[in-house]
Amino acid sequence: MKQRRLLRGITSGIVLALGLYVGSRRVGSLPPLGRFLDPTRGFWTVASGAELPDSAAAVIPGLAGQVRVFYDERSVPHIFAESESDAARALGYVVARDRLFQLEIQTRATAGTLTELVGSVALRADRSTRRLGLAWSAERNFAELDSAAQVRRMLEAFAEGVNVRIDALEPEDLPLEYHLLGTEPTPWLPQHSFYLLKRMGWTLAYRNLERQRRRARALVGSEAADALFPVNSPIQEPVQANGHAAPRFDYAVLPPPGEPDPVAAREMQLFNLAFGEITSHRNEWTVGSMLRTALPPYRPTSQWGEEVVVGSNNWAVMPLKTEGRHAILAGDPHLNLTLPSIWYEAHLLVPGELDAYGVTIPGFPGITIGFNRNVAWSFTNSGADVMDFYTETLDDPVQPERYLLDNDWRPLAKRVEEYRDRSGTVIAVDTVYHTHRGPVLMENGDALSLRWTVLEKQGEMSAFSGIAKANTVDEWLAAMESYVAPAQNGIVADRNGSIAIRASGWFPIQPGDGRGDKIRDGSQSANDWQGYWPVGKYPFSLDPGQGYLASANQQPIDPRVDGTYLGADWPSPWRAMQINRLLREGSHLTPADLQRFQTDPGSARADLFVAEFIGAAERLLAAGRGDTLLEDAARLLQEWDRRYTRDNTRAILFELAMNELTWRTWDELREPQNAPAPPQRQVQFPASQVLASLLPDSSSAWWDDRRTPRVVEDRDAILGLSLQNGLMIARQRYGDEDEGGWRWDRVRHANIYHLLGLPSLSALELPIQGGPSTINPSSGNGTHGASWRMVVELGPQVRGWSIYPGGQSGNPVSLRYDDRIEEWMNGALDEVLFPASSDQLPPERVMSTLLLSPEN
Repeated sequence: MKQRRLLRGITSGIVLALGLYVGSRRVGSLPPLGRFLDPTRGFWTVASGAELPDSAAAVIPGLAGQVRVFYDERSVPHIFAESESDAARALGYVVARDRLFQLEIQTRATAGTLTELVGSVALRADRSTRRLGLAWSAERNFAELDSAAQVRRMLEAFAEGVNVRIDALEPEDLPLEYHLLGTEPTPWLPQHSFYLLKRMGWTLAYRNLERQRRRARALVGSEAADALFPVNSPIQEPVQANGHAAPRFDYAVLPPPGEPDPVAAREMQLFNLAFGEITSHRNEWTVGSMLRTALPPYRPTSQWGEEVVVGSNNWAVMPLKTEGRHAILAGDPHLNLTLPSIWYEAHLLVPGELDAYGVTIPGFPGITIGFNRNVAWSFTNSGADVMDFYTETLDDPVQPERYLLDNDWRPLAKRVEEYRDRSGTVIAVDTVYHTHRGPVLMENGDALSLRWTVLEKQGEMSAFSGIAKANTVDEWLAAMESYVAPAQNGIVADRNGSIAIRASGWFPIQPGDGRGDKIRDGSQSANDWQGYWPVGKYPFSLDPGQGYLASANQQPIDPRVDGTYLGADWPSPWRAMQINRLLREGSHLTPADLQRFQTDPGSARADLFVAEFIGAAERLLAAGRGDTLLEDAARLLQEWDRRYTRDNTRAILFELAMNELTWRTWDELREPQNAPAPPQRQVQFPASQVLASLLPDSSSAWWDDRRTPRVVEDRDAILGLSLQNGLMIARQRYGDEDEGGWRWDRVRHANIYHLLGLPSLSALELPIQGGPSTINPSSGNGTHGASWRMVVELGPQVRGWSIYPGGQSGNPVSLRYDDRIEEWMNGALDEVLFPASSDQLPPERVMSTLLLSPEN
């Protein structure tokens, strides 16, 4: 069977590659057809290196001793080294062996050098990245490292391993993507690992709260905008345990729409011109995201209008709530889904120093999320406000040299950025200016500067190195104190039964009123950050009385516990509510339970809004304000158990009704105001928890639809119209409810795209369990989801289970390219092999061996 699969894979790869060549000509200058089809050095050769050999060897200069690498049956390399530096060299080599093009494309996407691969089609994306200063910041951080620092030694060792692999490659050994693009790998530099962290920060910490609030102020005034995008969540289920046994609903009456704010309108114009391009390209920090925007079609268009959150889940349970009386930890970061995956699974073992298992981000010289013999850990994004904007006064609107600060003209720092095409020809030149805060973007004489923790110091490398060697929760927390950005909720459990969660990173102390969601006057240094929060003030819980901890990107700390500004417009806490409900109800939880929870189909959002839809329909029908369409819609919705299983046939109706409800309620925020609802939202609407907070006020002005000037709608009218129109759209789009077209798995899918966005090398329309605001929240276009799932039981013998959607190999012809997808779709996790020595590796579970030796 394996041979048949391999033959089919090779045949498919040949056919696909031919099609790709023909279909990709619009990408730019591709290699001559003869070179591409060369039988000895062309794309045909990608099949020859698709699978790992039974054994292999290589020489890596700089190694202190031999490194033995054993690949298990899941293609996970277990690296046995004599020093951490040797382990890093080996990791660099094996990652380059499996994911070389991924290393290349993610570095270029951050550096803004994609034009050198595909030409001017990527110029807009490259300009966006360079203006933001990600690579500039990474280079500066690397230059600040002491030459003898351990972090620097690890980065250099990793780079040596990558480059040994690159140098050993013949043209016929190159990954498929290099054949398609007609290029060769570029050397890996130690600072490229910092590029990776900066791109991670771009995805997870680029929250432009000022921009969205000014958009709303320009339409409905300041008071209303502040209420629609509030500092504190109207539903409190915080990360830091607050002693409540259930969510608290802090609903307040929303002020009505006010007069448009002309100042905000002008500021919005500046934001759109200066930062809109950067925001539009900030899809994900993962490999090739900016290149994919230049290679349509790189993802499908969403037909849904639900609130989409790029988020994550993690939780830990104390022994008092588990069947085995051991702490259990679970984590599933939700990020962009790509082939190959953004993660690479590995085990690093250095006797007496390091023994860690988990996933690394290709390009990072260590384990990012995982476990060792004593602790396990995972992360979710905190969503804290760690970036601010300042209006700057420049001496010249076109070619400035100075900026005004405290009545004194200060010199602007300047960077000249040249963009080159595949031939090396300069195709564009930009001058990027910096104040002491950060990069400056200008338009029509106006200027905004940006200060952002992601562009500040770095401490992530030393933090990740330390946590991998921690033996207790306290040691893990101490190691994370050097962490800077992006701000994360780090959860940890140890074999002693302790659990903890803490928001980690640099959190700015704001001047004046302490709010960070406003544009400040850059001419006054008093408006600068006043420092950073001390670690002791971070949102934090240790061994709470409730017996568990959980985070799902919700507001980290209850404002009644600490009202200090940390952020605003938090994601709705529906996932957190569902996770907490499951954990509250559990008393003898097992690792299997926690694995099942990661794809639990229940929805706190559906529980709340379904009841409101049905209640409104019943009141309207009783008052003679409804018709048979509304009656049918209410009946069909009531048949739903509010669970997003793959075979359910009612989630469709609910999601379409919610889409209608969102558009009808927030019609005041549409641009232009009289336009009909398009298939995609034109503006960012308030979070669904804000919509929920409006429900008790049945006659709020927000319910009135301005497109019907002769009628003033109330809550029930809008709910009823939304429900019956949802039914009408469902029947038009998917047929009658009894014909099978309403099955959730026929209309909602996961879509895992190849790095270049090529559909033929992607895994598309994958049916999964879960939906909007569930613990497994598939995005509207299916390109986001659980990028890694892990469960660890910290008993006398640590046991771990894991899965991610993809495979260890980046070679599309390899059996290891997508071999984990089916299990991931079904919510299954594999128990991992975690040997304490090479002697504990069962021979029957070793698929391949690799011996790495130093130079003689």
